[in-house]
Amino acid sequence: MASPIQFAYALDGHSTDALADDAAIALCASENLGWVHLDANAPEVRPWLETNAPYLDPHAISALIADETRPRATMIGDGALVILRGVNLNEGADPEDMVSIRMWLDRSRVISAGRRRMRSVEDVAEQIAEGRGAEAVGVFLCQLIERLTVRNEVFLQALDETSDELEANVTADPEGQLRGRILDTRMKVISFRRFIAPQREAITDLLMSELGWLTEMDRRRLSEAKDRLTRMVEELDAMRERLQVVREELASAMTERMNKNIYVLSIVSAIFLPLGFLTGVFGVNLGGMPGASSTLAFWVFIGSLVAIALCVIFILRKLRWF
Repeated sequence: MASPIQFAYALDGHSTDALADDAAIALCASENLGWVHLDANAPEVRPWLETNAPYLDPHAISALIADETRPRATMIGDGALVILRGVNLNEGADPEDMVSIRMWLDRSRVISAGRRRMRSVEDVAEQIAEGRGAEAVGVFLCQLIERLTVRNEVFLQALDETSDELEANVTADPEGQLRGRILDTRMKVISFRRFIAPQREAITDLLMSELGWLTEMDRRRLSEAKDRLTRMVEELDAMRERLQVVREELASAMTERMNKNIYVLSIVSAIFLPLGFLTGVFGVNLGGMPGASSTLAFWVFIGSLVAIALCVIFILRKLRWF
């Protein structure tokens, strides 16, 4: 059977080399602290977990390899099933289409699985390879959550800058093409919040748990991460409402512009309506048309049209139509 292991490390603070598959399997069965990361897309991942991690609850195994997940933390004995999300930084992907990392954590081991590449997981692996890895499960969890939060905050800042730009554009020069950009940005905010809010709740559940391997320092770091996520949720809510106001302002500006154009066309139509009537009458090729034999009739007619146009303009001004 092929191995679904992507990489594995011993978490002792000084080991920097990735473990071979045999060593990773032995690490899962031992009491020595280690981390094994699996490819959840591999068809062998379920039998591998059932064979090499028999202590896992069947529901935990199913959650580790599920197609669709949402952030949550479920305590099972002295272990925890933790599912988190981070922005999708893979090439050609939308950042708001967030990538999930699924983990089983207990006092002696971390078993994680993912279906897509996640930069924050790679960051933690690089720290271990550089000799700066965690020496406890709680420290490992805090490091990963902090990396996820930092990258999520960078994306949130980009969304905020885009919202500011759209607001300035709508205020300065409203254009119909901005409607699509506003809607797209608002949908990104909504999609992003859909995962950030439950992620905050997952960290809250960890803080309220009685897991013995979470030290007081770990809980302080988790509390700080929770506060940062709370601020993110609040900013996303404010951003969503602000984009709705910007969208309404754009619609109002476009309606006002259209009304102005219709108003101008109405004024022009009002001025040229009597002129059009007269030119239509005098354009009839019938006998008895006055002035048909006079050489001055054309200029008299033109002067009459100008006088009528001026009278109409005077009347419209008196009526305060413009």
